[in-house]
Order: sequence, then structure tokens, then C-alpha cells
Amino acid sequence: MTETKEVLWNREYIKVMATNFSLFFAFYLLTPLLPIYLSEHFGATKDVIGLVLSGYAVAALLFRPFSGYIVDSFNRKKVLIFFMVLSFLFYGFYLLAGTLAVFAVVRTLHGGPFGASTVANSTVAIDVLPSSRRNEGIGYYGLSNNIATAIAPTVGIALYKLTGDFNILFLVALLFALLSVVLSATVKLPQRAPVADKKKISLDRFFLLRGWFIGVNMVCFALCYGVLSNYLAIYGKEVMGITSGSGTFFLLLSLGLILSRLQGGKSLREGKLTRHAGIGILISTVGYTVFVISTHPVCFYATAILVGLGNGHMWPAFQNMIISVAHHNERGTANSTLLTSWDLGMGLGIVLGGVIAEYFGYSAAFWTVVAVHVIGVVMYFACTRKMFLQRRITE
Repeated sequence: MTETKEVLWNREYIKVMATNFSLFFAFYLLTPLLPIYLSEHFGATKDVIGLVLSGYAVAALLFRPFSGYIVDSFNRKKVLIFFMVLSFLFYGFYLLAGTLAVFAVVRTLHGGPFGASTVANSTVAIDVLPSSRRNEGIGYYGLSNNIATAIAPTVGIALYKLTGDFNILFLVALLFALLSVVLSATVKLPQRAPVADKKKISLDRFFLLRGWFIGVNMVCFALCYGVLSNYLAIYGKEVMGITSGSGTFFLLLSLGLILSRLQGGKSLREGKLTRHAGIGILISTVGYTVFVISTHPVCFYATAILVGLGNGHMWPAFQNMIISVAHHNERGTANSTLLTSWDLGMGLGIVLGGVIAEYFGYSAAFWTVVAVHVIGVVMYFACTRKMFLQRRITE
């Protein structure tokens, strides 16, 4: 009976993984093609396209802290289904958006339920995992969105080349979003009482103050990835002379993420969180450094694997760390804190990278990435690791 309770790949966990895969597949099926859609369908210029698409990130960033509070304070399954349904409906609204202004509003508002769905589903994943396999399970959970983000853009581009019809793409995304709703509705969660001991709403209900150091550290690493992911193609073209390698780069990056999740299961299972995170951020540092010191194509693609391996080790370790400094009724807040930190860092990276590139060039922007990443590494080994070990909760 004890062995049954300690099975990692139980039915509910698999359904939560499938839900997450469907959610991310629907989203990333459209992501690389929306700039083309806005340009061809509405005649939007480049700056307008950037403005329209950035609205989603702003909405997700603003809503995530509140979604953590909601997930912790109410019935998690009902909250999960509610936000999944909302996210599903927005894919239908894309089809109905007849003007650029309406599309911009729909895209911006979609950031709220999508961001909340990721918080709710990752928290539900923690609930259905046996406590002794939680660290390992969280690591494997990331595989579902890693695989989705690796496959979905390729499928979307292939469908577009085959049909040239964006309505078909929106319908396929709608179908996968519906699948995420159906799967989430079948998940059976252990009974838990909603938070009832909070007499007043405090900042700690929206941002896990015990884990602020982990969040700040994550901002550093997210900023670096924000610069890389948004300015990679133009840097490769202008500095390295690589005109069509960004698709291969991100495919290799996804492969690195997947390999790291598979390889790191044993380390996470043994609870070696600080070691796991340390290895990840050091590998990423090597990757970013190789990226800027060499313009050889081999180094360009090697960077993808190194950054993928590094982030794949770092993310589940940091997620487990922030959950470990939270009480059991603060898991949603812990998840939203980490995701908010990532969103904030990504946004800062996009802005900072663009400003530095404008005045000093793209090479300077990526040398800044290396510097910020090194600062993050120093912060981790000097402060974050120590503070985690001091504030870790065992319950």
C-alpha cells in the first residue's frame, strides 16, 4: 500500500501533464505566426505588432500574483477549470476579431486567464504528487510544456505553409484548448480546506515574501533569456551572418531542456536542489559566454543546447526551492511568485536589450547578458542558496 502511494506516474499526474501540454500547445501553435497574421490581415506595422503582442505579457504579469491568491483561497479544481474555460473562449474570440483594435484587446485580455491557468495547473500538479516524489515530479512536469513549445511552432508553421489559412490555425488552437478543459475536468484532487486563517489580505498573499530572494535571482536569469529569445535572429543575421538558423536554435534549445529534465530526475528525487540549481546556472553561464566570444556557427548552435540544459536544470530546482519555503496553503502564491519573477525578467530583458542594441549594438547587448548572468550566479551562491537552507519548511 505504501508503494502505491509513492508511485510518481499516477493517473491524476498524467492527466495534469496532458492538460499542461494541451494548454501550451494551443498557445505556441499561434505565437510565431501572429506577427505575420497582424501584418497580412490588418496591415499592421512592426512597431504596432510589437505593441499588440506585448499586451499579453503585461496582462499575464499583472494577473499572476492575484491568481496565486485565488488558487490558494478557493477550490483549486474549480479555479483551474474556470480559467481553462476562459482561456479556451479567447481562442474563439481571435476568430471573431474583425479589427486590429479588437484583436489587440482580445490578445491582451487573454494574458490573464492563460497566466492564471499555468499557475493553477502547476499547483494542482504538486497536489497530486506524492510528497516523497514531489521534487522529481515537478522536474518532469516541465517536460509537458517543453515538448509542446518545441513541437507546436513547427506544426503551426507547417499548417500555415500547407493551407495559408489562419482560420484553420485558430481552430486547431481552439481544439487543443478545449482538450485542456476536458482533461482538467477529469482530474481528481485530494481534499483540502480553503485558506480560512487569514483575517486580512496581506502582501504575502500575492507575493511570497519568504521566497523574495529566489524571485529576485530568477529575474536575473529571465532577463538574460529575454534578450536571447527576442534578439537572437537579428543578432545571428547582423553579427554572425546566420540568416535562417533561429528555428534550429530553438529546436536544439528545447532538446537541451528535455534532456536536462530526463537526466536530472535522480538528483531532484534525492532532494539535491541547491546542487541541481547551481549546476544549471553554471552551464547556462558557459552557454551565454560561448555565444558572444565566438561567431562560428558550431558555437551558435552549441549555445542552444547549453542554455537549454542549464535552464532545464535551474527551473525545476528553483520551483522546488520556492515551494519548499512556502506553507502547504501557499503553493499557488509560491508558483505565481516564481512565474511573475520570470515574466518581469523577460520584460526587462526585451526593453534593456533593445535600448543597448540601439545605442551600442547587439554585441554589447549580449555582453550585458553575460554580465547580468554572472551577477545572478554570484547572488545565488552568496545569498539565495544560504537563505533557502535557512527558511526551508518541512511539513
